[in-house]
Amino acid sequence: MPTDKIAALCYPKCSTCRKAVKWLDEHGISYEYRDIALQNPTSEEIAAWHARSGLPIRRLFNTSGMLYRQMGLKDKLPDMSDEECYQLLSTDGMLVKRPLLVGEDFVLVGFREAEWEQRLLG
Repeated sequence: MPTDKIAALCYPKCSTCRKAVKWLDEHGISYEYRDIALQNPTSEEIAAWHARSGLPIRRLFNTSGMLYRQMGLKDKLPDMSDEECYQLLSTDGMLVKRPLLVGEDFVLVGFREAEWEQRLLG
């Protein structure tokens, strides 16, 4: 259970992100905090995280976000390649599902306590 070099990509105004950070703190897990709105992930980072997550690319999108809806991405995503998705996600951190917990050999998307507990404390 490698807990070194963990990055927590969050949006400070997001209540789920605040819960996730509180959970990490309560369990004594050290991490590097990154404000996803101020420091957009690069397309290269997103590609690497996507590969490490084992999830379909659409799971990395913040589907409940305003920007996602404004851009009509629900209808556009099925026709986009992974590379196009990486590029799009790197344009604005608010498009990325959060919190995003990135470790050396894993990526957790969203905060599901049981999943985090299994990966980080398990």
